[in-house]
Amino acid sequence: MTRPASDSPPLFDLDTKPDFSIERKRLAAGEGPICGLDEAGRGPLAGPVVAAAVILDEGSIPEGLDDSKKLTAKRREALYDVIMKQAHAIAIASVAAAGIDDHNILRASLEAMRRAASLLSVTPGHALVDGRDVPPGLACPATALVKGDSRSVSIAAASIVAKVTRDRMMSRCCTVHPNYGFGAHMGYGTRRHLEAIESGGAVARIHRMSFAPLKA
Repeated sequence: MTRPASDSPPLFDLDTKPDFSIERKRLAAGEGPICGLDEAGRGPLAGPVVAAAVILDEGSIPEGLDDSKKLTAKRREALYDVIMKQAHAIAIASVAAAGIDDHNILRASLEAMRRAASLLSVTPGHALVDGRDVPPGLACPATALVKGDSRSVSIAAASIVAKVTRDRMMSRCCTVHPNYGFGAHMGYGTRRHLEAIESGGAVARIHRMSFAPLKA
């Protein structure tokens, strides 16, 4: 006897791995090439928000792609190198702290993704965007996917490229402002970071003055 499907919501999210199935459907519909869009750095008190756009080569998809937050720093770095070698096209863009303060972090994140997509050397036919919002002004149709970096390998690849790029930027900031520890916390509001702000003040053009406690 066939068991009826349950209409009860799951009690917890299953730990799914991204694949190429969403991209494959779009490609079959003649909407390729497909690019994944994601950003890194929405939550920190310092540094830019960085976005990446990635068009994967269907015949050479790196193994182990996943949401960058689920990967160790070492694994992200390794996958970053593979993505850079095997992807069909990659572009990276950012919006600095001042731009985040002038608008807001959501608008800045969407703008960074729009810029990244516009910089691709290959014009995408469709974009898959992590999150609930499609960046305004994209030159192609797009679909927003909640938890997209756990569903689409194109978005997962973009999340890795964006995260590694931003971490490297914050590590370089640390060489100029070592007392703040940017290379350790990447701009997030850790105790060490907050204590450094308390003692040394905010760093111009690096800290986001619209974020609490800096705003206060």
